[in-house]
Amino acid sequence: MSKTIHRIIELVSELKLSARQFDISIGAANGYTLRMKKNNASVGSDVIERIVKEYPQVNLVWLITGKGSMFIAEPKTKVNSKADIEEYIDNRIKSESSDEKKKLLNEILKEISNSNN
Repeated sequence: MSKTIHRIIELVSELKLSARQFDISIGAANGYTLRMKKNNASVGSDVIERIVKEYPQVNLVWLITGKGSMFIAEPKTKVNSKADIEEYIDNRIKSESSDEKKKLLNEILKEISNSNN
């Protein structure tokens, strides 16, 4: 019996995305999909939830069980230019970097405050 991760790989191929593009689109860590495939691992419900949220045309029953067709309706092909994809990736990286910088700044300010006391 095929596992959910194998259907996800099939979906990525059908959507004409790289695994990295797919990981970014669902908010997963870089390399998540390929790592799960390599380890033949189970996919968490949080990931499945993000997939159907980002790709509502995906048939949830198919994704989980393999029964039925991959899509609820014909997939609406997203035609994104390379520039659109790169911009999306850059924005996600900047957003994550910004959050990390804020956390670091807060830690530094806390250390300064503690050393002054």
